[in-house]
Amino acid sequence: MTQAAAARLDRARARLEELGIDALLVSTPANRRWLSGFTGSAGTLLVTRDRALIATDSRYYEQVATQAPTFTLVPANNAIEQWWPELLAELGGRRVGFEPAGLTVEGYEQWTAATAELQDAARPELVAAPSAIEALRAVKDAEELAALERAVLLGDAAFAHAAAAAVAGVTERALAWEVQRYALEHGADALSFPTIIAAGPWGALPHAFPRDVPLAAGQGVVMDLGVIVDGYCSDLTRTIAVGEPDARFAQVYDIVLTAQLMAEERIEAGMTGAQAHEIAQRVIVEAGYGEYFGHGLGHGVGLEIHEAPRLRPRSEDMLVDGQVVTVEPGIYIPGWGGVRIEDQCVIEGGRIRRLSTAPKLHAH
Repeated sequence: MTQAAAARLDRARARLEELGIDALLVSTPANRRWLSGFTGSAGTLLVTRDRALIATDSRYYEQVATQAPTFTLVPANNAIEQWWPELLAELGGRRVGFEPAGLTVEGYEQWTAATAELQDAARPELVAAPSAIEALRAVKDAEELAALERAVLLGDAAFAHAAAAAVAGVTERALAWEVQRYALEHGADALSFPTIIAAGPWGALPHAFPRDVPLAAGQGVVMDLGVIVDGYCSDLTRTIAVGEPDARFAQVYDIVLTAQLMAEERIEAGMTGAQAHEIAQRVIVEAGYGEYFGHGLGHGVGLEIHEAPRLRPRSEDMLVDGQVVTVEPGIYIPGWGGVRIEDQCVIEGGRIRRLSTAPKLHAH
C-alpha cells in the first residue's frame, strides 16, 4: 500500500467519527477508486475502524489483488443475499453509512431487503452518509495534483493542436476530432467530457455540441475540452476568432477576460463558493452583461470532471488549500454567440495558482 493510499484510508476512518457511524459502504466508482485504487466497474467497499473489505465478482479478483492488495476480498458472484451477510459480519446493531448520491432506489431496496433478512443480532442499521468521501476528495494530495498537472498540460497541447486548424471552412466536428485524436495519440486515457466546439451564434449555448457546420471568417469559436490522464481530468475553455473579429467580439471578450483574471487574482482560501463567484459576476454586471452570465463561476476537478467545491451563487462550500477548481466566467448572447475563458487552478498558500498554460487568444 502506497503512503498516499494509507493516508486516504486513515482520512476515511476519521470521517466515521465525524459522521457518527461505525462503518461506511462505498459504491460510487470515483470514491471506490480514490479509497482503494480499484478501477473496476462493479464493487462495494466496506471500511470499518480496523477492517477494509471489497465485495466484487470473479471478473475482478486478479484486479483487486493488484490494485487493492490491502482490502480483503468478499466474493460477490451470486445474489446479494449470498454475500451480504459476509460483508456485514461483526457489524450487528451498529450504524453503517451508505452514499445516497451514488445509490439507486433499486439498489437501496436490495440492500435494505438483504439486511432485513439477517438475524436481529447481526443486523446493522443503514444510515445515509452524504458526501462522506467527496468531502475528502475535494482536497488533493501530492500524487493527485501531479496527475492533474499532467492532464492539464496534455489538454493544453490538444487545444493548441486543434486551434491551429481552426480556419474558415473547417467544421466544428472536424475540430472536435482533432482534439480527440491528438489527446489519445499523446497519452490520454480518454476525454473527460465530449468536446465543445461552438462557432458564431452557436456559442451562445454554454454546452453546445459540435456540428457538421464550417467555421466562417470573423466568427468567434468557443472551444471547451478536457482529457483524462491516470484517471484525473483536465478542463480548459478558450474562445478564439477566425480571422479578424468584429468590434463586439473584442468588447465582450475583454469583459470576460477581465472578470476571469480578477477572480483568479482575488479568490482566496476561506471564501465560500458564492463569494468567489461574486467577484467575476460583479465585473460582468457592471459592464452591462449580467443577464448573459447564467452559470456558476467554476467547480472542483479530480477523478470526476465536476466535483466539490462549487463556485456559484448560494454555494456555501468553503475554499481551502489543496482544492483544484476551474475559473470560467462567460457571456452568452442569443443570436450573436458567446465567450467563455476557463483555467484550471489549485489553491495553494491561500491563493489561486493557475495550472492551465494555454494562451488566451483574441484571434487565430
